[in-house]
Amino acid sequence: MKFCKPKPRSILSFDVGFKRIGLAYCDPLCITTNILPAVKRFQNNQELQIIRNHIDEFNLTGFIVGLPLNEEGKMTPQALDCKNYTQLLSDEFNLPFAYVNEHSSTWESLNRFGIKKDKSGLIDSFSAKVILEQWIEEGPELEELAGKPQIKY
Repeated sequence: MKFCKPKPRSILSFDVGFKRIGLAYCDPLCITTNILPAVKRFQNNQELQIIRNHIDEFNLTGFIVGLPLNEEGKMTPQALDCKNYTQLLSDEFNLPFAYVNEHSSTWESLNRFGIKKDKSGLIDSFSAKVILEQWIEEGPELEELAGKPQIKY
């Protein structure tokens, strides 16, 4: 499925993992992308306050979530967890959002940024940056999905 380049806006990107969440954001014109420290996932979702602080600090107006589909574009167990977490984010922040197929974003981050596997979450945030850059180039536009059922995978 091909989407059009979305209109520029300040976006927070998520690379959701079972233990950590990589974060990256872009300026309102989508010119620069920057990573933020990855946050640890807690059972009581207390990481949402850290995410809220980033949204407020950088005046972010929407978010995207990488959906790790398999080679055939089908849902994986991790993708199902990402969708559930996205629903939590949507309920908590009431911002428009979209999914981006993030298949191989970690591999691309390892190669492109020369990062070795680490326990700090740096690779997770660089993966969120790759996801964000993909969204800037390909979309989908957030408005077309905000408040409506998301694309079914």
